[in-house]
Amino acid sequence: MSNRTKTRVFAIIGGVVCLGLLGGVALVAQATSTEPTPLSAQPKGVTVIPAREAKYRPTRRFLGTLRPWQEAKIGPQLVSAYVETVLVRPGDIAEQGQVLATLDCRNTAAVKSSVAAKARALDEQQRAIASEAARTQVLVEDGFVSQNEAEQKAARSAAAEAQLQAMRAELASKALQVNDCVLKAPFRGEIAHRFIDPGTFVKPGATLVSIIDRAIVRVTFDVPEVDYQAVSPGTEAKVKMLATGREILAKIARRSPSANPATRTVRVDIDVQDTERALPVGTTAEVFIDVGAPQDAIELPLRAATIRGKKATLFVIDGDVAKSMSARVLGESVKSVFLERFISAGTPVVLEGRSQLRNGDVVRTRVEGAAAPVPTSSMMPAGVKP
Repeated sequence: MSNRTKTRVFAIIGGVVCLGLLGGVALVAQATSTEPTPLSAQPKGVTVIPAREAKYRPTRRFLGTLRPWQEAKIGPQLVSAYVETVLVRPGDIAEQGQVLATLDCRNTAAVKSSVAAKARALDEQQRAIASEAARTQVLVEDGFVSQNEAEQKAARSAAAEAQLQAMRAELASKALQVNDCVLKAPFRGEIAHRFIDPGTFVKPGATLVSIIDRAIVRVTFDVPEVDYQAVSPGTEAKVKMLATGREILAKIARRSPSANPATRTVRVDIDVQDTERALPVGTTAEVFIDVGAPQDAIELPLRAATIRGKKATLFVIDGDVAKSMSARVLGESVKSVFLERFISAGTPVVLEGRSQLRNGDVVRTRVEGAAAPVPTSSMMPAGVKP
């Protein structure tokens, strides 16, 4: 290769190297002149909701049970016998004195008849002895009979009278047993349960049917001793029947003067008129009672705040900056939390996106229920066009 050719090759290589160096310098200069916005400095999208003014009044919630005004369990109290008939079923309406069931008491009836016959015989004997004693006393006065014999006649008459009284008492007992074989309704009401069918042998204390009177339904519930003053008679309460969904306003009718020594709770009754007999007894009711005076509060959804005890932490939007704030919790409802009034009504509070925020972060907001905002160039990182 000639010297002239070598010179040309070196010149070309040098030119290429120079061009590469110049390109690298240009790239470095461009990179240093454009500084991208870090992700931490970009606005964070959050959903907000305006704070709402409200009145908060502490409410106590208790679980109660619906009970009938009267309830009776019908069954034999004196005799053991086979059940002959049961004339009612659950849901039947029974009038006072109506026969509900009968027992096979033929043996008891026969014993009663026997005792009645013996009582009549003793009655006749006692009359004869008493008449004889009276005549003997007359003979004593005339001197025909000794005083001792007259006293013996009188003693026999008194003994016969005592036996007669004992027999009459036994007869009354047997009559009660016979009457116990016919079971009647003690008041007008509805049959709640039927426990036994005909043919069953029952003993005293067994229950054949139960009858209830629910023209007035009692809502009974127990309250802790610390709420004793909040449930004084006459206090208005809201009662929700879980079985029917019905809600009513009623007043406390009775409050026990003594607490249960085991649970330290006090029994409270609310009377509810139920002339249509539409409320099933034995079911559950929720009782809500307001206590204290209404307080000014800020109402927010529960998911807008983190609650720890009586303290709530949340983010409030000031311009386009999220600020972390704390407030005292007054109380909660089903979906809302009530805080002391520390901000004005309408102040936007972060509802969604709180987990990604720190105090002082720049945000872009969207009001709950509104359409999402259209991104603008100010919301975009530097160097990115919409």
